[in-house]
Formats: sequence, structure tokens, C-alpha cells
Amino acid sequence: MPKASRQLPSSSVIALTGGGIGCISALVAIGGGTMTVPFLLWCNVHLRNAIATSAAAGLPIAITGATGYAIHATSDLGNITLGYVVWPAVLSLAAGSVLTAPLGAKLAHKLPTEKLKKYFAIFLLFLSVQMLMKVVFTPS
Repeated sequence: MPKASRQLPSSSVIALTGGGIGCISALVAIGGGTMTVPFLLWCNVHLRNAIATSAAAGLPIAITGATGYAIHATSDLGNITLGYVVWPAVLSLAAGSVLTAPLGAKLAHKLPTEKLKKYFAIFLLFLSVQMLMKVVFTPS
């Protein structure tokens, strides 16, 4: 449990932390919220505010990551891609996000904070197991 007196660090530390979260997110192909929410909770930001801030930060993280994958691609994968960015996938994910974001916001406000924390922890555990399975069972 973080110290009750812990608060958000200076702007420069937040910028460095955000940059680090963005880099790690792009490298391991996860959303920045998986690290942004725990960081904000560690800084004693209320859970609902941490989730909302993380959601807002997700857009620039996604744009930056996608730009990197579009620019630094080493091969052309066809007409529906820009570098490693596959446009049908981008459009599908964007449409799904736009449709489900209001539901997520409603759930974040309706669920008790303790349940919300448990659900987020289960989600992170599931994500960790999935990543571990990819590392262990993906042929080299």
C-alpha cells in the first residue's frame, strides 16, 4: 500500500515515466493503461481518476506506437498496410473502442472501488499469463 502522503511527482518525472511506459507498451504490444493505472494508484490518485487519465493517455501512446511501426517497417506487407500497421485492424479496433468506451466509463463509475481493483488485477494477471505463454510456446 502506498504511503498516504505520496503525491504525483514533478512534471519532468511524470514526462519521463510516461515516456518509459510508452516505450515498454510499444515493445511488448500492450496498452499503456496496464502500467499507467498502477503508477497513478501508487501516487495515491483515486482509482476512477487513474482509469480516466489512463484512457486519455492511451490515445497519444497508441498514435506514437503506430507511427513508429509505420515508419520503421522493413518490408511492405501489401496495399492494406502502412509499414507494420494493418488498416483493417486499426479500423476494427477503433470502432470497437468507440462502441465500448461508454460502457467502460459507466462500469468504472458504478462498480465499488474494491471490485474495480480486483477486476483490474485479474485483467493484468490474465495479460501476464498470455504474454508468458507466447514467450514459452512460440517457436524461435
